[in-house]
Amino acid sequence: MRRRRFLLRTAGLSGAGALALSGCGSGGGEDAVTLEVLLAGYDGTVGTSIEKRWNAAVRAFEKKHPAITVRVERVPFLKLDATLARRVKDGRAPDISEGNFFAPYAEEGRLYSADELFDVPVQANFIDSFADAGKVDSVQYGLPTQASAPRLFYNKALFQQAGLTRAPASWAELRSCADALRRIGVATPYALTFGPEAAEDELLAWLLAGDGGYASPTGYDFAAAENVATLTWLRDKLVVPGLAGADPAKLTRTQAYAEFLRGRAGMLLAHPVLLAAAGQAGLKFATAPFPKRDGSGAAPPVGLNDWLMAFKDNGRLDAAKTFLTFLFTSPAARTYGSDTGTLPATVSDSEELQEDRSQRALWPFVHQLPDAEFHPVGLRSWGTVRGAVRQRIGEAVAPGGSPSDVLEALDLVGSSA
Repeated sequence: MRRRRFLLRTAGLSGAGALALSGCGSGGGEDAVTLEVLLAGYDGTVGTSIEKRWNAAVRAFEKKHPAITVRVERVPFLKLDATLARRVKDGRAPDISEGNFFAPYAEEGRLYSADELFDVPVQANFIDSFADAGKVDSVQYGLPTQASAPRLFYNKALFQQAGLTRAPASWAELRSCADALRRIGVATPYALTFGPEAAEDELLAWLLAGDGGYASPTGYDFAAAENVATLTWLRDKLVVPGLAGADPAKLTRTQAYAEFLRGRAGMLLAHPVLLAAAGQAGLKFATAPFPKRDGSGAAPPVGLNDWLMAFKDNGRLDAAKTFLTFLFTSPAARTYGSDTGTLPATVSDSEELQEDRSQRALWPFVHQLPDAEFHPVGLRSWGTVRGAVRQRIGEAVAPGGSPSDVLEALDLVGSSA
């Protein structure tokens, strides 16, 4: 760990320091440069803390590199991808942008690769699973930040009232726990979020736990036998018996979090962002790994994060390198933590966080990151397929629904997108 941190300090000198000499650093006499950065804006709650962290990082950077001004534009999170696509189409690409999709821009040759943006020690510091997810044709273009890997949250007070002593370690136990919670009047024993906000996250978690997933080496493989079996189990064992809420096809993640905080949901898959809110609500709760179907251990966690990408359109490579190196190496630029409910996507910051006792609540989430598996964000078609998942997946588990028909339809969307 000390060797890795030494390498990063060296990278900070040889990367950002060397760039300062080339006209984008902090000395006198350099030409002024303005970096246009497009970021997600939020409507309050946890997003407020994320924005404060970003603001602090920009101020710290501009103090160290006064020749570079970072002009931040924020758009609502749900409009970010559409805004970026329109800006790029209109010839007004930012220098750096946050977003959910980078593959289309990489395939069009619009993005700088991580090789171009970072010295080797800085690039090598990304957690492998996140770096790999950021690749298109084996080249990394997506830069992960503010990572997450959800866990199973459960209401300990409701569990105790229902006579339950521990978190479920298999799907059979999860169903048994849900049934016990229903018997004491819990409205949503397990909050299955197959609504239009983030159904693709919930779905992937269940598919991975059932030894399936979204894709094979040759492309999408939604209709794999393992996936059909998983959705059939959800339909027959949770949804039809009324153990997953009134209508999982309409239940969004935001609604599920609110239900959990009100004590109306007994279990749900959730991100560390829920930790602070649950603590403030005085909720007695705990987290556990999401179980594999047969109880043979923890399922691979779903890896999530915000992606940064650096556009070539304006030719500001040196300034982008300086800013991004600072962002991923300077303690003054950290945008994760218990106040934001997000995790670091680098090895060195993960190691430091696990030595910080004030961040103990995040430790179980950080431990999962190296094993995280991701949506197929490196495929150009993923944006279209994700939309279809959000629109259709609730049908698969509805009473009388056909998992195989819905999954085959998703494969068709993937092959034609």
